Amino acid sequence: MKYRTIVVDPPWPGVSFPALHSLGTTGWKRHGDEGSERNPPPFTPMSLPEIAALPVANLAEGDAHLYLWTLNRYLESAYDMARGWGFRPVQLLTWCKSPMGVIGGAFIQSSEYVLFCRRGRLRHHSRGRSTWFQWPRTRHYTESGYTQHSTKPEAFLDMVETVSPGPYLELFARRNRLGWDTWGNEALEHVELG
Repeated sequence: MKYRTIVVDPPWPGVSFPALHSLGTTGWKRHGDEGSERNPPPFTPMSLPEIAALPVANLAEGDAHLYLWTLNRYLESAYDMARGWGFRPVQLLTWCKSPMGVIGGAFIQSSEYVLFCRRGRLRHHSRGRSTWFQWPRTRHYTESGYTQHSTKPEAFLDMVETVSPGPYLELFARRNRLGWDTWGNEALEHVELG
């Protein structure tokens, strides 16, 4: 099966997060006073060549939309990957997660990005209202009570369905969604990437 809209949230390499579990008066707190414990991601990070080798081009129809989640550190790579999959980057969408932010160098990283791309001439259903969003963070917890990282807001997929036509596919899906095919170790796999 081919898809007219594909969402990809790859496990970018070298990303690790402190274990977070509760919202205090000054923001998120690390698990334990020592702050040295790490909450490993529920996925295995992939190298940039491994992500680029995903068969996105083969899964997409000739006229298709792509939504590629990325981090500031991998913006340039995301543009290259989208082009390598046969898509033309069109707009960069920003999810403003503020006030949450735990990683970063000179600036705390409190946003994530989605590169919206087109292949061919697929028209959109309707226009998006903005290129930045302040969706509330979806809080999913691991069995040990830690906040599960990389969980994206349901409002994002609502927006995708409003703007882009199906059939829909989400790669590295964290949950199942009615009307979507998924691939990932945390959801039913409707497709094989072979």
